[in-house]
Amino acid sequence: MKGLTQKQKNIIEFINEFMTAQEMAPTIYEIAEHFHIKTSTVFAHIRALQKKNYLTRSSKARSISLSHPKKRTRFPAGVQSIPFHQIGEASQADPGDKALVCDVARLLDNPAKEDLYAVHVHGSDLNGSGIFDGDILIVKSNPKTVGTEDIVVAEENGREILRQAKDALVKGTPEGVPQFKGVVVGLQRRIAKA
Repeated sequence: MKGLTQKQKNIIEFINEFMTAQEMAPTIYEIAEHFHIKTSTVFAHIRALQKKNYLTRSSKARSISLSHPKKRTRFPAGVQSIPFHQIGEASQADPGDKALVCDVARLLDNPAKEDLYAVHVHGSDLNGSGIFDGDILIVKSNPKTVGTEDIVVAEENGREILRQAKDALVKGTPEGVPQFKGVVVGLQRRIAKA
């Protein structure tokens, strides 16, 4: 990927990963949301990538197509590649991990319609809930319903942290209503080597 800025390389990589996981191209809004940038900035990057012949795009939705896509890994039905995200002090990305591949069909009724991400647990105070340092949590974004015993990604004082929902309800925001950004739907435990 010679001649590209780091942001352009990241956008190409995101588009490729998105297309592999979702089997369709991302929208301009999904790219903007992922990178926390304005859609006008995404349009500028897309135009630059088109001029450099790294992708094509028409005026139709989800029409982005990579000129040189990476070889697609074929996953069995229900298996997806889930990107890692870092939240607060209770997660720490492992530099070698870009995505977690797992069978989300076992976790959710309709996994294709869910926005999932993975979180490495580090320094969490959730030990009473059976979640330990080194665990990997699979989180569903923007849950419609949350039970009091669920483990959630809650926003407290402008930071995202892992909490049990009932604890987040006690702390909450100044108005007393917590902002749930995600709910844990799965866990992968790394076994320590002897």
